[in-house]
Amino acid sequence: MFDLKNVDRKVLDYETGLGRFMGKETLFVKFLMKFVDDKSFQSLKEQIENGECEEAFKAAHTLKGVAANLAFDELAKVAGDITEALRAQKLEEAIKQLPVLEEAYKKVQELLVKIKGEE
Repeated sequence: MFDLKNVDRKVLDYETGLGRFMGKETLFVKFLMKFVDDKSFQSLKEQIENGECEEAFKAAHTLKGVAANLAFDELAKVAGDITEALRAQKLEEAIKQLPVLEEAYKKVQELLVKIKGEE
C-alpha cells in the first residue's frame, strides 16, 4: 500500500484524516478513493462559468466539507475561501481564486492516482 505518512501535509493531513476513521487505514483509504467520484469541483467550475453564484456557493460549500472531512487541507482551505466569496456574492473574487483551487485539486487527484496504483 502507498505510504500515506510521507505525503505533503498540505495535500493530505494523514494523521488527522486517519484519526477521523479511528485509526483504520483501510477504511480511510476507501473513503479517500471515493473522492474521485465527487462532482462538486466540476459543478463549482461550471456554475461559476455560468455566473450562477447561488449554485456555485452550494458546490463550493460541498467541496469544502468533503475535502475537510478527508483532511485534504489545502483544497479545503481554498474551497472555503471561494465559499466565503460566493456567500458575499463576490463572483469575481471567486473567479480569481479558481486557478489556486484547480492546482490544489490537481495535487489531490495526483495523490489518488498514486494510491490507486499501489492497491
